[in-house]
Amino acid sequence: MHNHYSLLGVGRNATAAEIKKAFREKAKRLHPDIAGNSAEGEMRKLLTAYETLSSTERRSEYDRVYSRFTESIGFDYRAWLREQADDPASQAKLILYELLHLENDEAIALWRKNGGINFPIDRYMIRDDWMDCYFILAEELDRRQHCFEAFRLLALVIREERRLPYFRRFTPEIEKFIREIVRRRLRPQVDDETWIECMEILLGLGFPERDNAVWLCALAKQLHALGDHTGAQQVVRKMKKRGAVSCND
Repeated sequence: MHNHYSLLGVGRNATAAEIKKAFREKAKRLHPDIAGNSAEGEMRKLLTAYETLSSTERRSEYDRVYSRFTESIGFDYRAWLREQADDPASQAKLILYELLHLENDEAIALWRKNGGINFPIDRYMIRDDWMDCYFILAEELDRRQHCFEAFRLLALVIREERRLPYFRRFTPEIEKFIREIVRRRLRPQVDDETWIECMEILLGLGFPERDNAVWLCALAKQLHALGDHTGAQQVVRKMKKRGAVSCND
């Protein structure tokens, strides 16, 4: 099985330039004009590895979780986890193991088989591991245009991060990620009531007031569109208390 480094064909101490060069060389060979459409899955894995290793923060986080979760195991851990099909704790760990080795299709299929967004991975792994698992899984779901599920997982990660910091220097990237999902991709995928629910979740995650003003405005507009004028007015009053006079400001 590949990890991010072996897929690109570079060592763990590879420089940014070496990673970029390795990616370009492999990407050329996987281009549809050369390898055909059958290489689409491999190209997606290659992109995932490159995007992770070309970011200082993401690379550091990947190195940390990979070394902690996989390198100290001296037997076929994947095969053993697969044999424990009736044990949710083993299945949760298998999802993370697959993600760390770029077996993303298998990881998502296993996650869905166990209930998807309702599968409480956080019950079955230590805090560090489930937070890493949720974040990596959210990235893969978003790449496949499953933005609502990605949003829900990221919200869980951010809420826990506010309670007790773990990602620390990596936190701004996670916050940026959920902002991008909400601003660019989420709305077309959810109904009106779910959009309201998402805005309410965001407002409870401890973001800066600038972000909250945007989400309060979106919430007020949606409530008004649904005919809940009282609810919309309450939100507008809350906006004014926070210093956001109108949605046009």
